[in-house]
Amino acid sequence: MASLGLIIAIVIILIVVNVILLLMYLSARQNPYYVVYDEETKNALKRRVTNLKQDLESELVDFDVEDWERTLEESIDEEVRNL
Repeated sequence: MASLGLIIAIVIILIVVNVILLLMYLSARQNPYYVVYDEETKNALKRRVTNLKQDLESELVDFDVEDWERTLEESIDEEVRNL
C-alpha cells in the first residue's frame, strides 16, 4: 500500500515538473533572450561598428583584384614547386 502511494507521488511530481518545463520552453520561444546594454556601451559599440565599416570600405576602394590574383597565382605556383 505504501509503495503504491510512493509511486503515485513520484508520477505526480514528474507530471508537474514536465508541465513546468513545457511552460518554460514555450515562454523562451515567444520571448527569445536578448542582451540589454546601457546607453554608453551601446553608443561605444555603434561607434566601433561604424569605424570598422569605414575601414573596410576604404580598404575595398584600394583593393586591386588583378594584383591579388597575380599574388595568389604566384603563391600557388610556389606551393606546387615545393611539392
